[in-house]
Amino acid sequence: MKAFEIQEFGVDKLAAVNCETPVPRPDEVLVRFRAASLNYRDVMIVSGTYNPRMNLPAIPLSDAAGEIVEVGSDVTEWKVGDRVMPLFAQRWFDGESSDETRTTALGAGPQWDGVLRECAAFRRDAVLRIPDHLSFEEAATLPCAALTAWNALSVSGKLKPGETVLTLGSGGVSIFALQLAKLFGARVVATSSSEAKLDKLRDLGADETINYRERGDWDKAVLELTNKRGVDHVVEVGGVGTLARSVNSVRIAGHIAMIGALDTEGAFNHIPIFMKAIRLQGIFVGSKRMFEDMLRAVEHSKLKPVIDRTFKFDEIREALKYMQTGAHLGKIVITYD
Repeated sequence: MKAFEIQEFGVDKLAAVNCETPVPRPDEVLVRFRAASLNYRDVMIVSGTYNPRMNLPAIPLSDAAGEIVEVGSDVTEWKVGDRVMPLFAQRWFDGESSDETRTTALGAGPQWDGVLRECAAFRRDAVLRIPDHLSFEEAATLPCAALTAWNALSVSGKLKPGETVLTLGSGGVSIFALQLAKLFGARVVATSSSEAKLDKLRDLGADETINYRERGDWDKAVLELTNKRGVDHVVEVGGVGTLARSVNSVRIAGHIAMIGALDTEGAFNHIPIFMKAIRLQGIFVGSKRMFEDMLRAVEHSKLKPVIDRTFKFDEIREALKYMQTGAHLGKIVITYD
């Protein structure tokens, strides 16, 4: 089967290889991938900034969707032809994350090779069924970005109808956070640097939008929109470069879900964290139980992921470079056909 390997770090150095198709063990299923999606984590892994000491060679990417083409002798709950997605963290089924479960995330080393290959075998309890209303391309966007947004709002944030959520930018997590927040009946304030993107964010349900290129003090704009109270929740994907303004934007005793590290420049004053009694919670994707809960909501609401652009399997380098530009709104998808 075809695959791409990191043999040395660098997007242009990603190597196309041929390798043996796995044979599923008795408790495994063999999945033929039909689509995958990119996360910024993938750019960091391939470029070597995620873990410069990662053992190589390794197959990257964590998120994919496909169909079962073979089942192990002990498997009774799955059959050939079932449409499935692998879990991001292959051994995190419920409860809190741990060192043990965190290290089973796909695509960050040879022990848990990723999905940038035509087929892979997974333990029977480490895949989930794709909702009927979603295509393979749409389903491939769910395992990391959507689940991260769900964890941030539903689990960590315990989001309630009528509360206010601030989303930053228009990447995969932020778009899913906007869509899921609207499912919960929340008010959403969304930011972007592009008027064209802000138009799309409003089409997706954003109640208020802020152009942070025009309003460098976008935290003050958030306070203006909330009568100086601040939002109840911030889905923080920027990092150090945006965290101070997120802290300014959230209400006293509010909640910030800390997810991304896109902007690492700048210093951060931690004093407002305790002065405002803010709950700053780091989010690491989510468990299988969270994924199952999210899928019920996705299926009930018929939520459709937002796909910005689709690339072919052999165009993976171009797809990663496109993600680096930050021009996308929603998810970037790879098709395997």
